[in-house]
Amino acid sequence: MRYMMAYDLMETVRNTNQWLGASALSLASYPAFAGMPNPALSWMAAWGEVTERTFQRMIAKPDWGIHTMTCADGKDHLVEIDTVVERPFGDLIHFRVSGREEQPRRVLLVAPMSGHYATLLRSTVKSLMENCEVYITDWHNARDIPVSEGKFDVEDYTAYLVDFMRALGPDIHVVAVCQPVPLTLAATAYLAEQDPTAQPNSLTLIGGPVDPDATPTDVTDFGRRVTMGQLEETMIQRVGFKYPGVGRKVYPGLLQLQSFMSMNMDRHSKAFMDQISRVAQGEATDHDPHNRFYDEYLAVMDMTAEFYLSTVERIFKNREIAKNEFVVNGHKIDIGKITDVAVKTVEGANDDISAPGQCIAALDLCTGLDESKKASHVEPDAGHYGIFAGRSWRNNIRPLVIEFMNANTRHPRKPQSRSAAE
Repeated sequence: MRYMMAYDLMETVRNTNQWLGASALSLASYPAFAGMPNPALSWMAAWGEVTERTFQRMIAKPDWGIHTMTCADGKDHLVEIDTVVERPFGDLIHFRVSGREEQPRRVLLVAPMSGHYATLLRSTVKSLMENCEVYITDWHNARDIPVSEGKFDVEDYTAYLVDFMRALGPDIHVVAVCQPVPLTLAATAYLAEQDPTAQPNSLTLIGGPVDPDATPTDVTDFGRRVTMGQLEETMIQRVGFKYPGVGRKVYPGLLQLQSFMSMNMDRHSKAFMDQISRVAQGEATDHDPHNRFYDEYLAVMDMTAEFYLSTVERIFKNREIAKNEFVVNGHKIDIGKITDVAVKTVEGANDDISAPGQCIAALDLCTGLDESKKASHVEPDAGHYGIFAGRSWRNNIRPLVIEFMNANTRHPRKPQSRSAAE
């Protein structure tokens, strides 16, 4: 019960701050005060507006915001989001461009389950949609999943990826970003042994901890310092009475957000003070750079306790993937069994979360893969976020990834026409 009370207490604090912001905005905007201009009221209204928006975003799932796409015919085509596979802990969705000829290159984008929603990869999705059929894993917030649905740990995550790959067929190219990189590698190896005909054409691994000890960072050092008992005692809570997942053990999104922001508190504090100043002076807009970034950054989701704890213990502490000792549903996976899937790693030279060396370790594990099917790239001056979004991704990395896919397509898929009425 005490863990449920702690969860509800965090939600109460968040809700109170949202209410205080809304109250300050309403009070400072009271029409009767309009005849008595006072700079303090402008600042109070600005503080209230920024505060209300900030704390409200923490429980809102961002919209994909991808409604249309301009195609080769110069026309805007509607984008429909179709659910291909529906599961309790996550769905496989497809961004279908209505009226556009089906693209021959099909890409499965594996989004991380690390505190933020899959919408964090929105810009990655949009850039790939230009000439690819894009599918992505859309993970669900654990607080909304009833306890009756059971557990969800790293083995279940890997099994989901195996099922998603099977559902899409062997003519896909898989791109994994950050946290799911080692599990996506394991899922591919599982298919290589159990269902070779379902293997993807290629596998691109971007900034993930295949071998966390290859180049230690603050993240890996934290995993080494704390014990599993300490993590369970300090990070795990039970979902409170407000949500469908009441009673489920989770690593709360609000607690994760606190950890994210504490690493750069000075920078975040300055960003919010500057935004309050801009709002007070009438220089801010609903979609200005501050709001675009923080609307996504502040939107956090709960992870199941078993997924978080098994990730720390098995991927970081025991290094089961790095040692090629990972087991899924009683089956020991051998990454060396990958012989027909081209593998490329992408790292950022300035990545302080998954430093260069951690991801490229995947190539050494692929002992059964010919060297001609291995590739790697380190992007100069790029941090963690820059290797899958932003200028570095758009200008340098994405073209290399597309070229790698083109060079490693076993059986090119013939485009299929679609009616404009779709």
